Amino acid sequence: MNMNEIIKITDLTKSFGNIIACSSITLEVYPGEIVGIVGESGSGKTTLLKCASGLYKPDSGEVIFRSDDNYVQNICNISEPNLRQLMRTDWSFIHQNPRDGLRMNISAGGNIGEKLMAIGNRHYGNIREAAAAWLEKVEIDSSRIDELPSNFSGGMQQRLQIARCLITEPKLIYMDEPTGGLDVSVQAKILDLIKKLVEELNIAAVIVTHDLGVVRLLADRVLVMKDGHIVEQGITDQVLDDPHHAYTQLLVSSIIQV
Repeated sequence: MNMNEIIKITDLTKSFGNIIACSSITLEVYPGEIVGIVGESGSGKTTLLKCASGLYKPDSGEVIFRSDDNYVQNICNISEPNLRQLMRTDWSFIHQNPRDGLRMNISAGGNIGEKLMAIGNRHYGNIREAAAAWLEKVEIDSSRIDELPSNFSGGMQQRLQIARCLITEPKLIYMDEPTGGLDVSVQAKILDLIKKLVEELNIAAVIVTHDLGVVRLLADRVLVMKDGHIVEQGITDQVLDDPHHAYTQLLVSSIIQV
């Protein structure tokens, strides 16, 4: 495994009955880069994301993660408690619907502070101070620290979810349509925020989206999936400006609605 890779997926295959959702997928992700995965509904992109993040167990293949101390582990064989610990520390998952990633019955500050407590922080004053700082970092007024997320707009809820996910400075984040359902102006602000924080923290990120505009703005590299296969991949601008595969050409020309 290349020492610069934080995660390496090799020959990953996942099927549901007779339907092959992912077939022999190989992918490396490096610190500080954002990899986009695009394709129409049913292409396998969400299945790949869930296998990579340990939410699905693949039929075959490996998902190898390397921590800072070069300890390597195969996520496909990891125990449930160890996976939960990994998601509290080294990994985070940003959901399309922020309600899936937030505790709606506790305050904004509590949502952020809960993640700090999960990694061993116990000093209430320090936790509250860190939560307030992160609210400001994601452009939520810290005076709203004691409000419930249900009082926030959809865009603010997504900002809060981002703060909750990044407060522990994970090494890797997975994002499933993080701007889905938001209006265009809010989408742009969320994308700018994600890109800025990923660069600041040198985080590796994988994003699944149906929106090629999101990929162009956010991703360094892009993978195009069709029928469970990667049909094209490369530097984002190169793939979108000069697509070689016929399917990618259709996506770019918007003939296929993804």
